[in-house]
Amino acid sequence: MLPAQHRMRHGDEFADAIRFGARSGTPRVVVHFRGSTRAEPARVGFVVSKAVGGAVQRNLVKRRLRAISASCLGTFPAGSSVVVRALPPAAAATYPELERDVVRCLDRSVRAEVKR
Repeated sequence: MLPAQHRMRHGDEFADAIRFGARSGTPRVVVHFRGSTRAEPARVGFVVSKAVGGAVQRNLVKRRLRAISASCLGTFPAGSSVVVRALPPAAAATYPELERDVVRCLDRSVRAEVKR
């Protein structure tokens, strides 16, 4: 479970991370990462559209992405914002496939953000 202080809830937080953050993607997920020097906890948000599937399938994908992100929270710098966007092939992916994609994208986007 992702702790409440680490969840994105407002549209402007999502927009900020997507617009100004570094992006990395695979056929199943896209990760937007925006680093910061704020003294707040890192925040994570998820975008799973109806293109992924019906409500049951979308909720399954969201639960998997939340669990993956919760296990990676210790690697995020304080104040950073992460948006994980699921693409339609994520519905057919297994948990290990999603985990591998998210971790790979996070690693790439964090390195890209540091280079900026």
